[in-house]
Amino acid sequence: MSDHFDALETRDPEERERDLARRLPQLLAAALRAPGWRGQLGALDPTSIDSRAALARLPLLRKSDLIGLQAATPPLAGLVPGAMSDFGRVFASPGPIHEVEGRRDDCWRSARGLFAAGLRAGDLVLNTFSYHLSPGGFILDAGARALGCTVIPAGPGNTEQQIMLLAHLQPCAYCGTPDFLKILLEAAERAGVRNPLRKAVVSGAAFPSSLQAEFQARGIEAYQIYATADLGLVAYETPGRAGMVVAEDVLLEIVRTGTGDPVADGEVGEVVVTSFDPDRPWIRLALGDLSAIVPGASTCGRTNLRIRGWLGRADQTTKVKGMFVRPEQIAELLRRHPEVERARLIVSRNNDADVMILRVEARQSPGLETSVAQTLRSITKLGGQVERLDRGSLPNDGKVIEDTRA
Repeated sequence: MSDHFDALETRDPEERERDLARRLPQLLAAALRAPGWRGQLGALDPTSIDSRAALARLPLLRKSDLIGLQAATPPLAGLVPGAMSDFGRVFASPGPIHEVEGRRDDCWRSARGLFAAGLRAGDLVLNTFSYHLSPGGFILDAGARALGCTVIPAGPGNTEQQIMLLAHLQPCAYCGTPDFLKILLEAAERAGVRNPLRKAVVSGAAFPSSLQAEFQARGIEAYQIYATADLGLVAYETPGRAGMVVAEDVLLEIVRTGTGDPVADGEVGEVVVTSFDPDRPWIRLALGDLSAIVPGASTCGRTNLRIRGWLGRADQTTKVKGMFVRPEQIAELLRRHPEVERARLIVSRNNDADVMILRVEARQSPGLETSVAQTLRSITKLGGQVERLDRGSLPNDGKVIEDTRA
């Protein structure tokens, strides 16, 4: 059985770079058919963009700006060369940001990452990523089925029912957040249900080495993937266990935060991705995530660049339990609650799970904390505790989201 998804993964790095450079002018020409990209890139000769250095001269498109761009030019900010009818599904992630899914098999390209994690044809996969409005469930579902796996579209939550699925259907593989896998395993143990899982692909939350070791002790080899709702698979962990290998069909840069200038290997900066998806091209999409290039080659035999994984956010947008939480959402909460003068969302970890506490400056009033908590859940689709503070208690540093996770 091959250890690699295809021959692209092990080709000479210089050959890969030549291939990406060759394809860049074609990508730019396709993107410039869309008015949004013409506005973003300006007057441009696509044939002049034929190297990483040339690409680095183009402006960044920040993921955090997509909310405003899509609101101004609905539904997709004019960044799609074709028509909405060219796509199979349309999603609405928190923000809101709208994403589209192409009609090709495995159009998110996630099969490569699942294969590296050990999933193979015939595996029964419990997929606990959400299938509701956001594309997370479909990203993993499509990749698993492309490999020949059978998928249980479980979605998140409903722990009791998922324990029944473990007991009755005996899936060997799991896809979802590491937090929910821990919850599921502990609940199954309390219920006296034997754990049938042996493989796991996790994303959407921190995955410390302590949690990886805990899963291994339970007989599960878990690997991370790095994917986004906009462009699919970005990078994935392999048995080399040293960083995450960048996916084929994307060109990844690490740039100095706040600029579009690439940094030296090993230096922490913002992740910027150019995707060669013919249906939904992305040119220098700045994801807002921090990472760094890992020098050298992976021991797994794959030759593409490696990154250190998620090292934090370049802006205040953060990911909680697999969902993005944005400053714009806190601003919307304040708009709905004029009695709250200032707010600061604290994101932390407790018992290997993400938790949120919203601290608000407001006068004491009956039911304030409950009402604000309900609005927080409505806007972010996540639960959080609300703490009322006196006026002037919050730091005057401009932050509305503070991520205290290591």
